[in-house]
Amino acid sequence: MSDLTSKPTTLTLPAIDARLVVTVLVAGAFATIAFDFFGQFLSPLLKDLASPWLGAKLAPVPLANAVIGTVFGVPAKAVGDLGIGYGLHILTGLIFYPLGYILVARPLSGLLPFVPWWVTGAAYGVALWIFALYFMAHLIAGNPPFLGWGSLTWVALWGHIVFGVVVAGVVQWREFRN
Repeated sequence: MSDLTSKPTTLTLPAIDARLVVTVLVAGAFATIAFDFFGQFLSPLLKDLASPWLGAKLAPVPLANAVIGTVFGVPAKAVGDLGIGYGLHILTGLIFYPLGYILVARPLSGLLPFVPWWVTGAAYGVALWIFALYFMAHLIAGNPPFLGWGSLTWVALWGHIVFGVVVAGVVQWREFRN
């Protein structure tokens, strides 16, 4: 097993090398696709079966536009017209969130070696959900906490859990490929 993906038993960080970059990009690509597929297609498709837990269509790009607009003091529409929110959504899913899993969540879970990779991934997804819906959507963009606890809240929770489990799964898979 490589230093990059083997589950540490202490707080150690992986070596920053080409393998780390590839793992981040592959995990981020698959997880972002899974998140968007779930949030844009599956959730609305399953509305009649699982409302209010499913049914809403995730809207990460408008949220990113609102956050950027608030931070820089420009209208969210202007940010959206430039595609900046979409770019932030892709960069976050492709690079920043997978890095968070590899550099923070996975090493922390190594302190509890009995925790399976998928539990770490799901817990990381919940942490991402809290970050996105409380810190970014509420504290920065000014929306109600957790977007008012409507169906979008729960779809976002499941979407972020899907994201976290896919990132964890890809990292686990790359571990056994080595």
